[in-house]
Amino acid sequence: MQAMDWLAAAKVLLLSAAPIAELRGGLPLALALGFSPAPAYVLAVAGNLLPVPLLLFVLGRLLPHLPRLPGPIGRGAVRYLAWQERRQRERFRHLGHLALVLFVATPLPATGAWTGAVIATLLGIPPWKALPLIALGVLIAGAAVLLAAVGLIALV
Repeated sequence: MQAMDWLAAAKVLLLSAAPIAELRGGLPLALALGFSPAPAYVLAVAGNLLPVPLLLFVLGRLLPHLPRLPGPIGRGAVRYLAWQERRQRERFRHLGHLALVLFVATPLPATGAWTGAVIATLLGIPPWKALPLIALGVLIAGAAVLLAAVGLIALV
């Protein structure tokens, strides 16, 4: 790999690791930077999974402190987390751990590895169990985004 290829790969890894963009942003970037589909997929998936172990081990300690944030930030965080917990608990009642895989696999805003890690933490799924579920969801989402990016399917 040339020096520029390493820089391009680093850009894809970083964008894919970022919340909100995740692999939905990293994979199209990789293709735009000239990576062929297979390396683009691998880079975006790897980047998306980079923060997950850290998130799973840190969020359990961090989330209880969010209500202490000042003013509307703390209140908003509490409302958002309570809403996610209620919403996802119902899905888990019906689908079990498959619900986490399907949630992460859905390539839409506000879904993905970051939110999946938050949900796993809220629902008390141990990190060692949540990590492979989230990874499977990321692999599926990556395939869907890749197929859409190369024009084989349309994502709504």
